[in-house]
Amino acid sequence: MKKIFTIVGARPQFIKASAVSSVFSDDNLPVEEKIIHTGQHFDHNMSNVFFDELGIPEPAFNLGIGGGTHGKNTGRMLENIENLLIDGKPDAVIVYGDTDSTLAGALAASKLHIPVAHIEAGLRSFNKKMPEEINRILTDNVSSLLFTPSDEATNNLYNEGFNQSMIYQSGDVMLDASMTFKAISKKPEDIEFHEGYILATIHRAENVDNKEVLNEIFKALDQISAHTNVIMPIHPRTKKALEDYGIKYNKIKLINPVSYLEMVWLLENCQLVITDSGGVQKEAYFFGKFCITTRNETEWVELVKIGANVLVGSNTQMIVEAYKNAPLDMLSDEIYGDGNASHKIVRNLLEFLD
Repeated sequence: MKKIFTIVGARPQFIKASAVSSVFSDDNLPVEEKIIHTGQHFDHNMSNVFFDELGIPEPAFNLGIGGGTHGKNTGRMLENIENLLIDGKPDAVIVYGDTDSTLAGALAASKLHIPVAHIEAGLRSFNKKMPEEINRILTDNVSSLLFTPSDEATNNLYNEGFNQSMIYQSGDVMLDASMTFKAISKKPEDIEFHEGYILATIHRAENVDNKEVLNEIFKALDQISAHTNVIMPIHPRTKKALEDYGIKYNKIKLINPVSYLEMVWLLENCQLVITDSGGVQKEAYFFGKFCITTRNETEWVELVKIGANVLVGSNTQMIVEAYKNAPLDMLSDEIYGDGNASHKIVRNLLEFLD
């Protein structure tokens, strides 16, 4: 029996973990998985509800660490995770993506000589001012197994000189999850939907923590909402910034944070997506929706290359022009695998541990 600790802390990681954890349980594998939830997302609709509806095993440990600076959070997580790993003595640790939880888990495990499996390895935005970029690079460099979602990610690791025996191009576990949960998605309750709407999500620090930048984005969304309904599940951070800055908007429909199954419904039924989220950019592609990204760079560069995504920064005019020029039909292919990434990851991980 192999003991594996999985470390999660933010919404996208819960979704990815749901796909991999289901393989451990559904296939009756000789694996004991324990989940460490760092608490990076502490709002119920950003955290607990995902465990409830996605069937993820209840976390064995919930550290309740969130709301601080990157350094403070990472340091506290590192200390607490290290203690749990020393006591639990797992055979391997799984980390996902590029959050502070990811880096803290990878550092704690690697310093204890516990193999780290990094799922969603190899992504690069090539902007080291992004905390996520630092987290990705450092996590890849202390991991034993690197599971990449795409050719682009794999090539990044090759170009950086990683040993090819460490790299497994598995495809994207988010695609697995999207395919699984599409059938049971649900419309958000108590919200009036008019036919035809744009789904918007804005939450990144570089957009939210600057009044002028956030105002530019909301000015664009307001102009667009005069032609097409704009629905935005409002992140707590963004809601507070709007209130603190006194930013006004007229027709944008702000709704409370939604569960993953509700988000899947919103993605499936929208016309297009405007976002600064890394995960939502990719989910838009899974559902065949054009994505306007309010950032100057993206880790999902392949989506820009194939015309499924356009980078517009926070410029009002560029956002509005991208909306006006958005393609009506989107073609998709298997750049993120065949929807079977989770099984490939589990198989390769267990082979590595044998």
